[in-house]
Amino acid sequence: QVQLVESGGGLVQPGGSLRLSCAASGFTFSRYIMNWYRQAPGKERELVATIGNAGSLGNYADSVKGRFTISRDNAKNTLYLQMNSLKPEDTAVYYCNVWDGRLYWGQGTQVTVSS
Repeated sequence: QVQLVESGGGLVQPGGSLRLSCAASGFTFSRYIMNWYRQAPGKERELVATIGNAGSLGNYADSVKGRFTISRDNAKNTLYLQMNSLKPEDTAVYYCNVWDGRLYWGQGTQVTVSS
C-alpha cells in the first residue's frame, strides 16, 4: 500500500533553515508528480510546491518563492523540501502527497519558526 512518511521538522529561529524529507513506498515513485502542502493552525491546507516526476519542473506558492526548493531522488524514493530564510508565518504542519488515481497523504511534520 502507498505510504508517505515525512520527517525533518522542528523548531527553528527566524532566518534559519530546515530540510524536510518524504519517504515514499508502495508505488512507482519516479512516475508521479509530488507535492508539498502545509496547514497552519486555523487555516486551510495550502499547496507549497510541486515537482514533476523527473524532477525538472518545480512550481511554488508565491509566499515561498526564492526561499524554498523542492527536489527529489527517484533512486531513493524520497522527496525533499529545502526551506531557507524561514519566517514565523511558515509555521505549520507540512505534508507530502501524491495522486495516482487516489489521493494519499503522509502524517505530516511540524515546523515551528519562533525566537
